[in-house]
Amino acid sequence: MKTAIIIGAGPAGLTAAYQLLQETDIFPVIFEESDFIGGISRTAQHNGNRIDIGGHRFFSKIDEVNSLWQELMPLQGAPSFDDIKTETEKDLSPDGPDPEKEDKVLLLRNRVSRIYYLRKFFDYPISLKPETFINMGLSRTLKAGFGYICSCVSKKEESSLENFYINRFGRPLYEMFFEDYTEKLWGINPSEISADWGAQRVKGLSLTKALLNILTKPFKKGENVETSLIEQFYYPKKGPGQLWEALAEKIEEKGGKILKNHRVTDFTTEAGKISSVFVETPEGKKQFKADYVISTMPIKDLVNGLGDSVPENVKSVAKALPYRDFLTVGLLVKRLNLENKTKHKTLGNIVPDCWIYIQERDVKIGRLQIFNNWSPYMVKDPENTVWIGLEYFCNEGDEFWNMNDKEFTRFAITELEKIGIINSTDVLDSVRLKVKKAYPAYFGSYKDFPIVRKHLDSIENLYCIGRNGMHRYNNMDHSMMTAIEAINCIKNNYKDKSSIWNVNTEKEYHEVKSDEK
Repeated sequence: MKTAIIIGAGPAGLTAAYQLLQETDIFPVIFEESDFIGGISRTAQHNGNRIDIGGHRFFSKIDEVNSLWQELMPLQGAPSFDDIKTETEKDLSPDGPDPEKEDKVLLLRNRVSRIYYLRKFFDYPISLKPETFINMGLSRTLKAGFGYICSCVSKKEESSLENFYINRFGRPLYEMFFEDYTEKLWGINPSEISADWGAQRVKGLSLTKALLNILTKPFKKGENVETSLIEQFYYPKKGPGQLWEALAEKIEEKGGKILKNHRVTDFTTEAGKISSVFVETPEGKKQFKADYVISTMPIKDLVNGLGDSVPENVKSVAKALPYRDFLTVGLLVKRLNLENKTKHKTLGNIVPDCWIYIQERDVKIGRLQIFNNWSPYMVKDPENTVWIGLEYFCNEGDEFWNMNDKEFTRFAITELEKIGIINSTDVLDSVRLKVKKAYPAYFGSYKDFPIVRKHLDSIENLYCIGRNGMHRYNNMDHSMMTAIEAINCIKNNYKDKSSIWNVNTEKEYHEVKSDEK
């Protein structure tokens, strides 16, 4: 029996193992360097409260992905705790489980994500609602309108992320709503970042399309009309990690092997193939033979592990590939100082946002999650407390990263109080988590990445998948799809691996919905 070594037990690696078991007679062995399942999609726990690291909406236009999610966790068939308490009605699955009685269930959740700017809320992405212009004020509105008209008349070459945004929104709106947050995320100005990131994360969204849709929708009854972002998504009852743990169980039930605390370090190559991998295990370093290697490890580490078999120009590009690291501070508070002025009913009438983009220039926090709104089962006492996550972007080894937990948590609380979201006296509990290489970045040596890809693709039995495995800012469903495409290549003995790299290159933003009538 042939063996596939899979590096990493995140969404991509787990999907690859499952597909191998479903569609081939190849035996998958997953080596996971940590002691948990799910990668950056795991669910952490602290004193009975759960943390979704980064926030993960379960929504996809990919049928294979939706089918697998619902195979693992069926859609809810009865109201969740918060919907019962708020008397909120939702479309439920006729034969689905009751989340009050069963754990393996996907909840139907409302998608609310907004921008916090000028101590006020704005739609994300920016909308053309009257509220937007009222909150901006007359002067900013006029400036934004003039800037947008200029962007329609004169387009910039999309040589940077800055120009990508300006072409779609105009310079004033770019400076108001995109520049500062993007710089927080990546640590450098958008003018120094490749437009590829925008092409993968924002894509076809623009004010032009929004305006055209408003004006022409009444006349397009027989056509697909791009309307807005999705309004609902699915979410595992106890966080995203719950689904990946369920998938891990399936893999082991079918005979696959998952070894935690096993870190792949090096490879041996023979005749254009990887013949074996070296793994640091709790019992020491071991060597394992491999017929196939499916990698989700950071490209930088993969190339380094391949050693002298890699040309020097490939090594230098891979070594310089940048990443952004990530810090989350979980805060349990009595209340938020934010008024719910939306139509959405929530426990304690808190604001309904799953996450809030913090565009304020006088703080370093990038995004705020409200875990109560992801799932009431993420919170030990969702009726009387609010469990939030403060997200900071940094580089491993910098000032933020090296701060001790107590010092950084105090800093984070001060920031949130400064912009009026909480009172420090309302904080009941806290925890800090670190995540390395959360975001593969699109600057530095990234412009020469095709050199690296070409070499890795030339290794016949190596398949790079997932976010870090491809140095691409993929969502969960895209990461899963790269795994599915990799297994198709293996199953059909395809030498060309371009189908893997073509995932997430469509021009539409994946969260845009259409009216099909």
